[in-house]
Amino acid sequence: MIILGIDPGLVCTGWGIVAKSGSRISHVANGQIRTDKEGSMASRLLELDTTIARVIEIYRPDFGVVEEIFVNVNPQSTLKLGQARGAALLSLARAGLPVSEYPSKVVKKALVGTGGAAKEQVQHMLKVLLPGVKLAGADAADALAVAITHAHHVGSHI
Repeated sequence: MIILGIDPGLVCTGWGIVAKSGSRISHVANGQIRTDKEGSMASRLLELDTTIARVIEIYRPDFGVVEEIFVNVNPQSTLKLGQARGAALLSLARAGLPVSEYPSKVVKKALVGTGGAAKEQVQHMLKVLLPGVKLAGADAADALAVAITHAHHVGSHI
């Protein structure tokens, strides 16, 4: 089973792919999509959609997983995050993938054991769970964490 995790963001969207075979989870790939801050909202969302579609075409995942948004103090930031998340969900749905969503606290608890874990703790656990992984950045790390969370949640059902 191949799982594509996505950590959406308008400035930077992280993606991470893991393979699950039995109880073993292994790293396949990870990366980040940085959109042009000077571009229009429409062109930035198109860039996200196009790049996610390319990742899907290359790696042929069986599942798509997206981190749920949290509400920022700044409503404009929350709105932009929601639009990036919508583009990611659309890309996954267009590819015909089953899509799951997990809140950040569930992801942190699945990897570290506590929903209040710091990003550094999550990244440390990723290096333990995926020995030798080279992370493309913090957003790619979050995307891998979302994918691993899904692998743990669906593990007993497949």
